Amino acid sequence: MRSVGKSFGDVPALQNLDLVAPTGRITVLLGPNGAGKTTAVRVMTGAMTPDAGSIRTLGHDPERHGEDIRASIGVVSAKPALYDRLSGRDNLVYAARLHGVVPAFIDSRIAESAGRFGISHALDKQVGGYSTGMKTRLALARSVLHEPELLLFDEPTSGLDPESAQAVLALIREMTHDGRTVIMCTHHLVEAEGLADHVVVLDAGTDLVAGAPDALVHQYWPDELVDISVGAGAVSSAGLELISGVRGVQQTADGIRVMIDDQSVTPDIVAALVRSGVRVARVSPREPSLEELYFAVRRTARELGESRLSLSVSR
Repeated sequence: MRSVGKSFGDVPALQNLDLVAPTGRITVLLGPNGAGKTTAVRVMTGAMTPDAGSIRTLGHDPERHGEDIRASIGVVSAKPALYDRLSGRDNLVYAARLHGVVPAFIDSRIAESAGRFGISHALDKQVGGYSTGMKTRLALARSVLHEPELLLFDEPTSGLDPESAQAVLALIREMTHDGRTVIMCTHHLVEAEGLADHVVVLDAGTDLVAGAPDALVHQYWPDELVDISVGAGAVSSAGLELISGVRGVQQTADGIRVMIDDQSVTPDIVAALVRSGVRVARVSPREPSLEELYFAVRRTARELGESRLSLSVSR
């Protein structure tokens, strides 16, 4: 997806959006409600036509080959469209036929996907009696019946309790084990932590940053970090910054955070603190979370936007 734009009337939903999803990996689109995540998924499938830019999904143009693309993808939305008056099995049979699964393989595909997502025991029950979590599992089972190459999940844990949400996320991770590519939209940062192989942060319909989480963290925090908790009283940074390899010191609620070139410097820092009479309670090498990265990206974008506005006004 290159330089894609899409507006609804005078309201832009996507603006100059670039998006690439690595094959066989989980790409997570992060952003607040209204950031353009769902619209991006819809233009990928050909369900919507962009106003500008170019899109290739599985190597095809969705505008010209939408049917071929949709036959090779599986979709699970925040509120899956299921037939409540039919049984789970009938829902899956209908979906299998709709996707052109060879009739002789339908029963085995249903048995396999239902077993994979833990709904075998409920297949003959009416879907209207399913819990929200069971409906999501049924939608996941339906999405893989035709063995798609690409899976698109739009807020797949919406409305689920924490335990069910964790189970669904674990099942999504399993889907890449056989080479499938997954694109997942979410505004829940905890869900993306540890799941995403590739992250795209969206805001106002455009991509702010994209890349592997580790690479993005290193981009925003090039130095390694170590948190040191101490006894009562503030710790002066005087002296620590003179240690070779120490790049900076920040006060925290229970001690200090030290920016360093390498974790091998940590013993020297602890020794210096002890010599100065500081009681060290805990030393924790620290990796910034995806949540911290997300807010750092959005803060940088906001500050950049404000500086541009200020420059424009001054002119």
